[in-house]
Amino acid sequence: MNNNKNLKEQIENYIPYNEQEKNDKELMLKYIDTFPDVLTRENKMCHFTASNWIVNKEKTKVLMIYHNLYKSWAWTGGHADGDDNLLNVAIKEAEEETGIRNLKLLSNGIYGIQILTVDSHIKRGQFVPSHLHLDCCFLLEADEKEPLRIKKDENSGVEWVELDKAVELTSEKKMVPIYKKLNEKLKEI
Repeated sequence: MNNNKNLKEQIENYIPYNEQEKNDKELMLKYIDTFPDVLTRENKMCHFTASNWIVNKEKTKVLMIYHNLYKSWAWTGGHADGDDNLLNVAIKEAEEETGIRNLKLLSNGIYGIQILTVDSHIKRGQFVPSHLHLDCCFLLEADEKEPLRIKKDENSGVEWVELDKAVELTSEKKMVPIYKKLNEKLKEI
């Protein structure tokens, strides 16, 4: 069942940006080796997700959604659900959550990695225990003029916001250093 070779290779080839990423990379590789089901939500302790930092052509704004579950402005993304091609997962989630169709990959593969805590909650009437998201983020570009659409069962807002404003808008304190990191990396491109 452990067919995570492609995923492991992507993580191994990723060059950490900072201490947080260095530690998270080490743990992600350990979890891949330990858990054959790390790509699915059947693993109740930790599983992979793919997220996006979607910027405009000028790289001055990022596309954010108002996430209903977390009650916060956030990046787009979702669960791997068995797919080890996390870029495909990230693009599918971006399209579903925003309506954007013309996305261009700006990074050479994974743009950022982070392990995120998720508190227990109720989703679609089911209890979901506290767990970890082993997240791989991709840097994508989209046209600000492309029409946006809300995905009502997941979000109640989709907006282009200034990069620094994206950091201020999130009410999830754990995301502040992640969004700051993604913005810092963007300035270096």
